[in-house]
This record gives sequence, C-alpha cells and structure tokens, in this order.
Amino acid sequence: MQQVVITGANRGIGLELARLYAGQGKRVIGVCRESSAALDQIAARVISSVDVTRDEDVRKLVEALDGESIDLLINNAGLLRDERLGTIDFDSIRQQMEVNAYAPLRVTEALLPLLGQGAKVANITSRMGSMADNDSGGRYGYRASKAALNAFGKSLAMDLKGRGIAVALLHPGYVQTRMTGNTGQMTPEESAAGIAARIDALTLDNTGSFWHSNGELLPW
Repeated sequence: MQQVVITGANRGIGLELARLYAGQGKRVIGVCRESSAALDQIAARVISSVDVTRDEDVRKLVEALDGESIDLLINNAGLLRDERLGTIDFDSIRQQMEVNAYAPLRVTEALLPLLGQGAKVANITSRMGSMADNDSGGRYGYRASKAALNAFGKSLAMDLKGRGIAVALLHPGYVQTRMTGNTGQMTPEESAAGIAARIDALTLDNTGSFWHSNGELLPW
C-alpha cells in the first residue's frame, strides 16, 4: 500500500488531500500541530504536536516514522500574512519564511532516508512567489517566502533526480479556505483534485516544474 505523508493536514487543502488519497486506498499519515475530528476519521495515522519550524519537533516526527517508507511527501503547511510598504513587520516576514520556505526544506531533508526510488515530493507553493507574475506588489513576506520555497524546490529536484525522486512546486489556486477568509474561486476539493492530478503527472523528466493545480505551467 502506498504511503502519503501530508503536513498541515488538519484542515483546508491538506485535509482534502488526505481525504482524496485515503479514498484512493492509500495509507495517509497526517502531520499537524493540532489534529481535527475530520483528520482523525480520515488518516490511518495522525502525528500531532509537530511544529515544522522547530528542529526538535521535526526530530520527533522522524522518530515517530522510524521504520516507515514514504511514497509521497506533501509539504502543505503554510502561513499567509499581509505587509504593506510603510508598515512592514519584519518579524511577520521572518515567521512566514520559517513556515513557508525553511520548514519544507527541513522536513524533506529529515525524511529523506524514508524516501526511496520512485518517491515524490510535492511542495505547496503559490504563484505569488513568481517574479514574472507580480503585478500588484505587497505581501512582502508571503511572496518572498514562496519564491524561496520555489528556489529550494528546484534545487531539491536537481539533487534528488539521481536518487529517482521527483519534486513538484504546486500552486493550489485561489482556494476557499480559512487562509483566504473563504473568499477563493475554487473549493478545497477542486484544488486537491488538481494537485493530485499534477502529482500523478510528475516524473523525473518534468521534475522541478512550477505548476498551477489546473495544469498551467507557471513562470518563475
């Protein structure tokens, strides 16, 4: 049975990805700071009290997964804040960098021994991390952290290709979740289905690609 590990799996897109993969008969391990009743019902296993920005918590995660193998790692946990020029909160920017950029790299490196040939890593990023697509400014921390995540993901793709591990950078779309105040243009279910389709299409030939969940290849 294929095994899927999803961070930030207790709600939103992470929860819908957990529901989708469990429905496909895959063994889902949900990772989160605090579980939810929905995740408890869906996942084969929940590893809670894990803050992916903390080295000690990531070590606890590695210990909890000892002896397991991972076919698909989805780095989904994320944080969105809004900074505007003139009132920039640099602590907020640092926190977004920790959650959105450093944590996926930290988790992937820590779990690398559990990822064998043919495994896949999906980093949930955002088109707001695209330099070419930025025509509105603002969101300094979120944009910078997602751009950094894209850079990390591209390097991971190159470094892991020789091990037979493919990496994707996936923009979920503008999704109706708590992060967006439920003002998105698509449901979490629709986004999860698109993300899963992109992961299915991920190979060593297109590893390191930056995709919209609808299949559009996004500019860096």
